[in-house]
Amino acid sequence: MKGLEFIFLAAGSVLGAFLRYKVTESPLIFNTLPLNVLIVNMVGAFVLGAFIVISEQWNLDGRYSLFAAVGFCGSLTTMSSFALDSSNLIESNHYGTLAVNIIANVGLSIGALIGGKSLMSAIISN
Repeated sequence: MKGLEFIFLAAGSVLGAFLRYKVTESPLIFNTLPLNVLIVNMVGAFVLGAFIVISEQWNLDGRYSLFAAVGFCGSLTTMSSFALDSSNLIESNHYGTLAVNIIANVGLSIGALIGGKSLMSAIISN
C-alpha cells in the first residue's frame, strides 16, 4: 500500500469510527432491542450502496473506495457489536428480541444498501 492510499484509508476509518462512537455512546433501547448498532449498520450499508453507484458511474480512482467503502463504511458498521448484542439477548433469555435483532440488522442493512444504490441511480440518471 502506498502512502497516499494509506492516508485515504486512515481518514475514512477515523471518520467512520468517530461517527459510530458518537451514535453508540449512549445506549438507545426500544423495549429490549438495541437500536444503536442497527442504526450504524443501516447507515453504513446505505452509504456503501450509494457510493458503489457513484464509483461506477464516475469511474472513481480506487483510493476513493479505500476512503469510503473500506475505511468509512468498514469502521462505521459493526458486526462484532451486533454479535455482542445478540449474545446478550441470548443470555437474558430474550429470544424473540434476538430474532428481531438478527432479522432487522441483516434484512434492513441489505435493504438500505439496495435503497442507497437505487436512490443514487435515480439521482444520477436524471
